[in-house]
Amino acid sequence: MPKTIQQSVVLPEAPEALFDAYLDAQRHAAITGAPVQIAPLAGAEFHAFNGALSGRILEIAPQRLIVQTWRSSHWTIDDIDSILVLTFWPHAAGGRIELVHVNVADHDYDDVNQGWEKYYWSRWRAHLERR
Repeated sequence: MPKTIQQSVVLPEAPEALFDAYLDAQRHAAITGAPVQIAPLAGAEFHAFNGALSGRILEIAPQRLIVQTWRSSHWTIDDIDSILVLTFWPHAAGGRIELVHVNVADHDYDDVNQGWEKYYWSRWRAHLERR
């Protein structure tokens, strides 16, 4: 049965800048260290980590909200696409990203849950510290 991941991360940058970086292919790739196809438009396709992740942007509220479908390349045909919701908030230390990731395939839940820290949050922190 699909599961839900909820995470919150504080990064040392304004929430507007975090929002913009996630939706900019060049900055997104600089953060993750892998090529990314993404655009700040509803309907735009999303591909990351050499095709390991894919989806489509469903909704954007500028500087505040990103909603996208999300799917791992090793999910089965019976696994439904998950939905990723990212909201961006001010925080005394910079910006806070609230993540809700619903319908994550049960067999991949642990890897996806840990993957957010491993492939996004820790790399984003390191990227910001290098600048």
